[in-house]
Amino acid sequence: MSTEPEGGNAISDDEASRAGLSAEEFDRGWIRDHVAEERREAALLGDIREAIFGAQDGLVSTLAVASTVAGATGDKFAILVAGIASGLAGVFSMAAGEYLSSKSQREIFEAQIAGEREEVATRPGEAQAEVAYMFEEDGLPPDEAAEVARVVSRHPDVLLRTMVEKELALHVDEHGGSPLQGATVMGAAFGLGALVPILPYLLIPVAAATWASILATGAVLFGIGVVKSRWTRGGPLRSGLEILVVGALAGVIGYFFGNILPPLLGAPPVGG
Repeated sequence: MSTEPEGGNAISDDEASRAGLSAEEFDRGWIRDHVAEERREAALLGDIREAIFGAQDGLVSTLAVASTVAGATGDKFAILVAGIASGLAGVFSMAAGEYLSSKSQREIFEAQIAGEREEVATRPGEAQAEVAYMFEEDGLPPDEAAEVARVVSRHPDVLLRTMVEKELALHVDEHGGSPLQGATVMGAAFGLGALVPILPYLLIPVAAATWASILATGAVLFGIGVVKSRWTRGGPLRSGLEILVVGALAGVIGYFFGNILPPLLGAPPVGG
């Protein structure tokens, strides 16, 4: 059972029963498990984001290449070579890009955190004053902000984490995946997405395969949009159509340019 509050998001009976409890009434063990579960979900969302991005890119870019070559040549072998080459290049490129960008980001974060750690160790008064000011920016009255900062400053590790998260807007993530994990998810998702536009050319004649490729890619893109709405809390239909339109345009435009490029480059038209 669930109820529908004024904001529109349904809440379960269990959530409703907890809504009236004070902080002191919550069991510490339940809070520990609840926070751990939410952190695991947040880490999982990072992998989901990479998987969705990789799959979308694999679908759209490979569809564009296959459709372009199909429009330009009508040759099944050329289409398959171009599509597979594009897919493989995308797998390695996306995986390498994700790995290097994630690794570089972590190194930059670590360097910034090291600077804040030095400030906490050598200039604790300055660090406390900064934290108090940032709590004021969040809306606490000056005297309460100063008191909270004094409590936090008694614990250097907590002070450091507070400064990193509030001053630098960095999240000290101890539960996120490694750069290699992100690269693997991104590359695998791209590869799986790239298969969809290519498969019709392996199974049916080129003329029918071109439209089958576009339709299959569109269906998968729409499905990705629907699935994505589960986490974005948007409308499934709108989310699916948004991604579908982008993918369909890529395929149609690719096929269009494939038909007009040969004459522009002095090549005979397909079948000529």
